[in-house]
Amino acid sequence: MTDATGALFESIYFDTAPGIRLHAKACGPVGAPVLLFIHGFPEFWYAWRAQLADFGADYRCVALDLRGFNRSSQPLAVEAYKPAALLGDLCAVIAALGAPLHAVVAHDWGGALAWGLAAQFPHLMKRFAVLNAPHTLAFAHALAHDSEQIAASQYMNWLRRPGSEGALAQNQFQRLCAFADLQTEDDKAAYRDCWSQGLTGGCNYYRASPLHPDDPGQPEQAGRMAALAAKLSPGDFRVTVPTQVIWGTADTALRPVLLQGLEQQVLDLRVHRVEGAGHWLARTHASEVNGVLRRFLDDH
Repeated sequence: MTDATGALFESIYFDTAPGIRLHAKACGPVGAPVLLFIHGFPEFWYAWRAQLADFGADYRCVALDLRGFNRSSQPLAVEAYKPAALLGDLCAVIAALGAPLHAVVAHDWGGALAWGLAAQFPHLMKRFAVLNAPHTLAFAHALAHDSEQIAASQYMNWLRRPGSEGALAQNQFQRLCAFADLQTEDDKAAYRDCWSQGLTGGCNYYRASPLHPDDPGQPEQAGRMAALAAKLSPGDFRVTVPTQVIWGTADTALRPVLLQGLEQQVLDLRVHRVEGAGHWLARTHASEVNGVLRRFLDDH
């Protein structure tokens, strides 16, 4: 297909596990250094189209549909979305593309997975860029102890509840269009087409993850997150890959506290704050994001 930017994106597929096939869009010269783009909830490969159009001039760019999204396999079982299975998908994709990749670029849930990928499998990438997605250890401690982040993350408990996908689909996905800050009719049409493929997989990311705030409506959960955070060993989450964090400062779901102390977990770290940007900065502030990425990818 050709998008509004004129960039030609081709569909490619990866068989990553029994019964699991991931769809992706790719562009750029075959044989060039590879950039892998990984989206979050409730998005799909299309979230990166401004980056594909820019970096496809001199990189081989691949933007995934994660398991559970759009044209990728969408198993219904919550267990199919445990971190080990999702990381297995990413390892299989990178193996097919040829490790080490020049870089992994990720956002939101894609970033959460990629933080784990960079910590556990640093040999798979030469560098790592992440947009508004918290490091695992920082997120766990904030969900346990920071009142503002706990309040900001209560939507996670709503998404974990049975039937949340049905509520999201009502009125032609009106709630999701507002949540994802979609501004144009073309974008809304593209995202509605994605969401019409199914939303259970996306909600299952939240249901399968142990990282969510204690639910005030369930008193038996009191102290659960604090106990989990206390058990995490910093050494298991240390990142040695050169890392560029790009953070929209006006993100209402992910508070600035999530950047505090990050240098203790990431040995080679750069942080760029996009002032006034919200959560969807790859779309809403593409020019600034691309400039930061370009300097990091080209010059490091």
